[in-house]
Amino acid sequence: MNIIIAILIFSIIILFHELGHFLLAKFNGIKVNEFCLGMGPTLVGFTKGETKYSIKLLPFGGACMMEGEDGESQDERSFHSKSVWARISVVAAGPIFNFIMAWVFAVIVISITGYDRPVLSGVMEGFPAEEAGLQAGDEIISMNGYRTHFYREVSQYSLFHPGEDIELVYKRDGKKYETTLSPMLDEESGRQLVGLSGKPFARVRGNVPDTLIASVYEVRYWINNTMESLRLLVSGQVGLKDLSGPVGIVKLMGDTYDTSESRGGTGTAILSMVNFSIFLSANLGIMNLLPIPALDGGRLVFLVIEAIRRKRISPEKEGMVHFVGLMALMALMVFVMFNDIRNIL
Repeated sequence: MNIIIAILIFSIIILFHELGHFLLAKFNGIKVNEFCLGMGPTLVGFTKGETKYSIKLLPFGGACMMEGEDGESQDERSFHSKSVWARISVVAAGPIFNFIMAWVFAVIVISITGYDRPVLSGVMEGFPAEEAGLQAGDEIISMNGYRTHFYREVSQYSLFHPGEDIELVYKRDGKKYETTLSPMLDEESGRQLVGLSGKPFARVRGNVPDTLIASVYEVRYWINNTMESLRLLVSGQVGLKDLSGPVGIVKLMGDTYDTSESRGGTGTAILSMVNFSIFLSANLGIMNLLPIPALDGGRLVFLVIEAIRRKRISPEKEGMVHFVGLMALMALMVFVMFNDIRNIL
């Protein structure tokens, strides 16, 4: 049951991404030939108007197939017959819809659980934070210029920037103070720490405006988490073996559901799935904006170049670049899926 719920949520997030492309395509008068969920052979489908709606065999991925999107077409409603700005809006709509969905999920979670303020519960004895005079009740405003809104962001920054000096801005009794903290090795954990302590699970509830604004920061938190993880991957600090694909994500979601249900019941398990979906939807939005051929980000690169030079790049050349990118992505997906299955077994 948990795996079914995980696959369903994963599918809904992908479907909403493709819905962004679909709605903006219709808005701009572009003909959509097929709107589908999944990959591979068609299991079930129907045609309404000019568009075929279908569900494919493999429950991962989806597509909004537009007339002339990956080739030439003489149809006056083809993708490339529209202005470059119309096409940019269609391509960008998918990731933007993911961010919107992440925000909606965040509103649901924060309305129920509240959010964690970046307030210290104390400092660790003998560490730089204590020596700098920080104390319980201090509110962390920023770390090296990065504005913090949750205590989780304080922990996140330290995790992704180990060993770096931190220019800390904090507030006490309505006044702002600045200090610089140099991490030191904690022999017990083996990590470089400055000695800040907080309670990320101690949450406060605000009014409606506070909740809506906090939900924006919640999405930003997960976007930053994704970007920092990509930075570590590119810099070689983490390897490809640490990547997870759809199989690994569904397995993790299923495990999260089981753990949450055993601790707090079905309601807690469902809430944990919604919370996980914030990360998943924001992650999908960011990954699709990467300037990689065959992804939305890669297509946007070509469209932006076209907008600047006011001339379309050769369809044959663009198509070849996207084809090579697609083959590389498929190879990476096979590798990641094999890695997921190996880790599960």
